[in-house]
Amino acid sequence: MGAGVTGLSCAVRLLEAGHRVDVLARDLPLETVSAVAGAFWYPYRALPQERVTAWAREAHGAFAELAGTPGSGVRMLAGTEVHARPAPDPWWVGAVPGLQRVHPPEGYADAWSLVVPVVDMPVHLRWLVHRVEELGGTLTRMTLSALPAPEDGAVVVNCSAMGARLLAGDRTVVPVRGQVVLVEQFGLDHWWLEHSDPQRPTYVVPRAEHVVVGGTALEGEWSRTPDPEAARDILRRAARLVPQVAEATVVRNVVGLRPVRPEVRVERMGDVVHCYGQGGAGVTISWGCAAEVVLLLG
Repeated sequence: MGAGVTGLSCAVRLLEAGHRVDVLARDLPLETVSAVAGAFWYPYRALPQERVTAWAREAHGAFAELAGTPGSGVRMLAGTEVHARPAPDPWWVGAVPGLQRVHPPEGYADAWSLVVPVVDMPVHLRWLVHRVEELGGTLTRMTLSALPAPEDGAVVVNCSAMGARLLAGDRTVVPVRGQVVLVEQFGLDHWWLEHSDPQRPTYVVPRAEHVVVGGTALEGEWSRTPDPEAARDILRRAARLVPQVAEATVVRNVVGLRPVRPEVRVERMGDVVHCYGQGGAGVTISWGCAAEVVLLLG
């Protein structure tokens, strides 16, 4: 259940393990929150730390392998995270090789650089769908009010993101509204991040044709309508990190709802495996969560 990056990654790994897989989803891949994600590897708004670190490490390796696959939409790119004050190493430092302290740019007190997967999500989602079909799986649009009752030894894998509020009756899943601005690519090949303000993380992430400029993180906000003032604020903040943003041509504004809960839920309960609540780390831990789902099915 679910055709975002988590659901499709689980489908691919289960098919590769020899299972028959049918993906059912109300929203097709390019309609999901995954399609509008900034989508660079970074553990964000996802707990518990130990499990997320392990999933993120697995996914980093999987994406690094995919970076050499034509059409996958995955590149390994260097980037820099900056801090207004001196900062300790991030809690997930064990999940990524090669994190290095660097001299911070003017106006910042600390910074580190690292090479991480950067994923062009529309391209990657199409690649995942192709991989599912190539392996013999199916994808069907279907709106359900509850998880289907498994028959004949089948197992339901619930990757329904915000839909888990209904399908799993889980009201601990809440939306965290993220708005980003897509601008025309201006030659950027290095990502930047600063998130001292929890509600206004600032990031500039290059894709092949566009640069993703973000963002916002407004908990409990359900609206998917872009806010013009938020867009102007995003561009102002991003221009401090990458001055070329100020002159870049805006393509469009998009909004997605991150499915956040107190802890990412990956567990088996009888003939249902739950895998949702990845928050702002859906891409970052996708292949790691998928690997655990395969183990839970045996």
